[in-house]
Amino acid sequence: MSRLFTIIVITAISMGCLATASRAQVPTSIQQMQLSFAPLVKKTSPAVVNIYAKRVVQEMRSISPFFNDPFFNQFFNAPQFGGDMHQRIENSLGSGVIVGADGIIATNHHVIKDATEISVVMSDGREFPAEKVLDDVRTDLAILKINTKGEKLPTLQLADSDAVEVGDLVLAIGNPFGVGQTVTSGIVSGVARTDVSASDYSFFIQTDAAINPGNSGGALVDMQGRLIGINSTIYSKDGGSLGIGFAIPANMVKTIIDASQHGNKVVRPWTGMSGQGIAPDMVESLGLKKAQGALTNHVYPGGPADKAGIKVGDVILSINGKEVQDPAALKFRLATVAIGSPIQLQVFRAGKTFNVTMTAEAPPENPPRDEMQIKGVNPFSGAVVANISPALVEEVGQLSQESGVVILRAETGDAGQLGLQKGDVILTVNGQKVTSVSQFQKLLKPTNVNQWQIQIQRGEQVISLSIGR
Repeated sequence: MSRLFTIIVITAISMGCLATASRAQVPTSIQQMQLSFAPLVKKTSPAVVNIYAKRVVQEMRSISPFFNDPFFNQFFNAPQFGGDMHQRIENSLGSGVIVGADGIIATNHHVIKDATEISVVMSDGREFPAEKVLDDVRTDLAILKINTKGEKLPTLQLADSDAVEVGDLVLAIGNPFGVGQTVTSGIVSGVARTDVSASDYSFFIQTDAAINPGNSGGALVDMQGRLIGINSTIYSKDGGSLGIGFAIPANMVKTIIDASQHGNKVVRPWTGMSGQGIAPDMVESLGLKKAQGALTNHVYPGGPADKAGIKVGDVILSINGKEVQDPAALKFRLATVAIGSPIQLQVFRAGKTFNVTMTAEAPPENPPRDEMQIKGVNPFSGAVVANISPALVEEVGQLSQESGVVILRAETGDAGQLGLQKGDVILTVNGQKVTSVSQFQKLLKPTNVNQWQIQIQRGEQVISLSIGR
């Protein structure tokens, strides 16, 4: 009995020593991890900040309570019906991650969208004004800069997010609901999630670590204290965490950080091809074993894919050794390739698999965009339009046409009242096909038109409008 008691005492003392040691260093074993995350939190949390954004919001001061109802507002949204317009200041709260010791911070685009003033608050309470260096709506990422006056800040090292596996332990750090910096733990529940529509480049790490409003822009870190993702969105029915959160992978974050060091614009590689998903009923006819990959449905003449021999009907299975499950995965992988770098595609065609190599090129602006604001008495007055080119498609997002004229902005004038939107492609005006900005402008010159017949394409939908003067 005494020997057994001695063994128990020694074991207890050993565990106590281990617990003491674990407080002094980052956990390096399973046994240590079972005791506490505290050393890891102390190492990583100083590099996660709170972000406060102020924006000016235009809203209508209604003369009747009925006009505050969203149902009525969709029909009566003009000042003459609802009252006068006034401004108010709206505050939003989010999180960010220090990725550069000189004050470079990564966060979400939606955290600082339309902000007129941005403040960054460190974990120790210090507050700094911040400026936007780069704001990329298509990835929902933004880069901020604060003036540290020469002081070096704590940072998080970016991990290779492609090495993340389902089941890996992770911590989510941010400021949910404004309660202060909060740490939650969990595991990676899924990788390469593409069925999430938070951004154009939908390719997320899924985690069950609790993520709530205010966590957006915060850090998802691994057990080595490295950044594997920027927390971006959640699946929720009531605004609270249901254990389904999504983070933008660190490899995409790195691409945006690199772009911010070379200007305020992201230039993504252009391949000159587009693809669609593979439905289960297409597998047999294509000769595939399963519904996987991106089926090429368009190849731009003279583009990189065309020069490399890619044909319509080819199935892209992988890019640079990374498996491609669907077109969203292909889009994400291409977006993380630097301009000028080689791209190796594994292609399936007619029962055979082969490799194709091309170079990541910047999309050409051909024809020149010839951006112009439309004026005069016509349905497009107030809209800003441009010629469609590969460069414009990459900048605006996927368009329904590869040539013609697209609307870039339409918030004012007759165009705004009609509800025309960014990305609408103008097909015809009074029965005549629209081919370029200069030709479009000529179609709008007549001033004696009593009835305008226009067609626009919005996504896959063609909309016909008849507008009288």
